[in-house]
Amino acid sequence: MTIIFPFLAIQISCLFLLFFSGGHGYAISEIRSWCSQTPHPEPCEYVLAGKPNYGPVKHKPDFIKALLKVTLERAIEAQSNTRGLGAKCHNHFEKTAWNDCQQLYENTIERINMTIDPTKKCDHVEMQTWLSTALTNLETCKVGCQELHVGDSMSLPLMNNNVSSLISNTLAMNNDGSGNASLNYEPTYYKGFPSWMKPGDRKLLQSSGSSVKADVVVAQDGSGNYKTVGAALAAAKSGGGRRFVIYVKAGTYNEYVEVKSSNIMMIGDGIGKTIITGSKSVGGGSTSFGSATMGVNGDGFIGRGITVRNTAGPKNQQAVALRCGSDLSVFYQCSFEGYQDTLYVLSNRQFYKDCDIDGTVDFIFGNAAVVLQNCNIRARDPPNKTNTLTAQGRTDPNQNTGISIHNSRITAASSLNGVKTYLGRPWKQYSRTVFMKTYIDGIVNPAGWLPWSGSFALDTLYYGEYMNTGPGSSTANRVKWKGCHATMGAAEASKFTVGNFIAGGSWLPSTNVPFNNGL
Repeated sequence: MTIIFPFLAIQISCLFLLFFSGGHGYAISEIRSWCSQTPHPEPCEYVLAGKPNYGPVKHKPDFIKALLKVTLERAIEAQSNTRGLGAKCHNHFEKTAWNDCQQLYENTIERINMTIDPTKKCDHVEMQTWLSTALTNLETCKVGCQELHVGDSMSLPLMNNNVSSLISNTLAMNNDGSGNASLNYEPTYYKGFPSWMKPGDRKLLQSSGSSVKADVVVAQDGSGNYKTVGAALAAAKSGGGRRFVIYVKAGTYNEYVEVKSSNIMMIGDGIGKTIITGSKSVGGGSTSFGSATMGVNGDGFIGRGITVRNTAGPKNQQAVALRCGSDLSVFYQCSFEGYQDTLYVLSNRQFYKDCDIDGTVDFIFGNAAVVLQNCNIRARDPPNKTNTLTAQGRTDPNQNTGISIHNSRITAASSLNGVKTYLGRPWKQYSRTVFMKTYIDGIVNPAGWLPWSGSFALDTLYYGEYMNTGPGSSTANRVKWKGCHATMGAAEASKFTVGNFIAGGSWLPSTNVPFNNGL
């Protein structure tokens, strides 16, 4: 994201205001009637009262449009205020959290803009996805402040602006009542991958790295165009709307990678051969967001044959290998190695196929709508003798997010004698995770799931299991929380398949990554 974006966002917002504005504001009775249907009526009334008329609100879609426009206005204002806080940072920790929040507010504005931009395809599901991401961004900003113990003088101005409440209101009004707006899609797959993947992308994924006609080649020995992945990504800015292919030859690349452009494809020589490695951690002064060895922000990213590693170790707290917020992104035959918080599925729609994920505490976490299919999930030795495979971060009941693990294998990366290992724990209030047709080794505790803190989220979470196998798959002694569904039926489980949960049938086929659309 570049510094020019907020200016463009303001321009787009102003165009909409000019087009829709009338000469007067809404009547209080009119605002109150609509705002009473939202989960946060007070800020809704406050921001719309006395505002220019964004158009008639006779019907629900009219009200949603008005909410989107005023939410965008508020988000732009909040980002401007956030930028101004930079000069008030007193130390490294405040500066680190502030830098994250700057990026996250920029992305929030971009996502809200995408819902009202007439040049963008935005149906019911896209809107719910991008608004879910916008809300996750603001929560991520807050979490970073908490991780680095940033004081109220910095964190309160970052968050006290009603933007989260306004996004939550729009999510609620746009929802179809199912609690998951992404369930409107009919499952369609092609050659084992969601149909949103283009034929050219599928062909690329089926080719070996050395045979791909890449736009640029990265090689440490100087035989390519660049010696670092970062330099190749800088060149990718000229790729425009087409797919830009980067071939990264075998080698260990000690660098921190940020993918900002859309439609990037990165191909390596295979797991354990092309390695990107770093060692940032919360214990070392980063946020979880900022600790990532590789961060992917640009939409439509495809990765294949790459290992992403964080070597901070089991005692340095959160230390992310991959952080992904790319919508309609795919990782195929990749591996992610770390300890606590290895794979950060931050936001948007993601698909992982034939991947290896190694870690200890909460090592698959975040608030994306993500499916992991045919993956190897391997628990390592943790420092405190307790492992949790997942920590899903859904904060709003109308977010269409969750972690779905399908046809995969849960085993130990090494001996785990005496280590308690659980399928997951509820990081946030509406945490949602399902395991389906997955082999679960005996390392998993019979209780299955671990509380986060006391009774927090036990009634509001959604944890499901369907037709799993292996010595750890028995549900006879699973926890009896209200939100746990130890024996899901086929109809319920199908909601979390690639076809239904991430609408994979509409986008994965074009990537050429094989996938299973249904159960």
